[in-house]
Amino acid sequence: MRSATQPKNYVKILLIEDDMAEARLLHEILKNFHLNKFDLVHVTRIAEALKHLEEDTFDVVLLDLTLPDSQGLNSLETIVRFVPKLPVVVLTNTNDEQLAIESVRQGAQDYLVKRNINVEGLVRSLQYAIERKRVTETLTQTNQVLVNRIQEKNSQLAEVEKSNHFKNEFLSMFSHDFRNPLTTILMSAGLLEEKKEQLTEEKQELLLKQIRSAGKSLSQLLDEIIFIGRSDAGKLPYNPEVLNIKLYCEQVIKDFKITRGNKHKLKFVSEGIFYDSLWDINLLKHILDNLLTNAIKYSAEGTPIELKIIAEDNAVTLTVQDEGIGISPESMEHLFIPFNRGNNVSNIPGTGLGLAIVKRCVEVQNGAISINSQEGLGTTVKVILPIVKKIDLPQ
Repeated sequence: MRSATQPKNYVKILLIEDDMAEARLLHEILKNFHLNKFDLVHVTRIAEALKHLEEDTFDVVLLDLTLPDSQGLNSLETIVRFVPKLPVVVLTNTNDEQLAIESVRQGAQDYLVKRNINVEGLVRSLQYAIERKRVTETLTQTNQVLVNRIQEKNSQLAEVEKSNHFKNEFLSMFSHDFRNPLTTILMSAGLLEEKKEQLTEEKQELLLKQIRSAGKSLSQLLDEIIFIGRSDAGKLPYNPEVLNIKLYCEQVIKDFKITRGNKHKLKFVSEGIFYDSLWDINLLKHILDNLLTNAIKYSAEGTPIELKIIAEDNAVTLTVQDEGIGISPESMEHLFIPFNRGNNVSNIPGTGLGLAIVKRCVEVQNGAISINSQEGLGTTVKVILPIVKKIDLPQ
């Protein structure tokens, strides 16, 4: 097995070649590149190769298609079936384009004609083979994680779904908000699957990032729907712990400045004296994240957004104020209904779940929420939460 002391760029190669002269030549070619940063294990038959692959770990296989115990693409099929995650570079004496294409189709990462091999070409082929296989494996794992995540969320959603309370709204939103990320995933995965060998490393990485981003959007949307479902089913947990809410809010603003950049003037203001008391961090996070995200989303760049927290005798007041597009009077009465959005949001993306989630988080804590808004001038959302001390909790 590979030693833990070997350098990161150390490459262990299994060469399957029955021509001793060719094997010595390949070894000499590799020795002329970065000296001793590789280890070449040479065998002459497929049977020997399988034994080594079973007992040892390699980074790449160099495979001659003409061997005493196996011929042509049958050799490649045997290796790929035995170690499907290991990159294979095919070696041949024939410059046969059709054979090269078929080799790649059957799992080879590259195809080299022996008489044309030089130092740079061989090393480049090995490095690219290892990297292409890594990208392919990453894509496979990412897709599987995404599939598992969606299946898990769908199972959770099925458990908490209540009758058909908002079925029509959900289907309408689903057809739009789920379609875009799903289309991105399918198109990107299709390109990687069908045209992998034609894509540059940069393009493959870009497609992987698009898949991850779309998967993250789907996961977030499913989380929001499940949250609403649990709330409607009366299963929203309340788990308070000791916390200084002022310090927590201050940290939230700092995190938003880092993650959202400096496109808005985020400001934090506090009034009064704040002592440690009992708060559910998960519910606070939902409240602040949704209110601040909405303020940023519906405000022009460069405008101020303020989070203000006031300590009173028995309660804390949280206020988020912006100078954004505001809310029309006719939209105000529907703001807390899931999947309902203001009639002036235009093409700004959103699900209409944010304020519904905030209201439920406030209600679980026996708090109150109010909104004051004027279309075109901005919105102020005020949340009042009672302060809970340890002695107030039921034993």
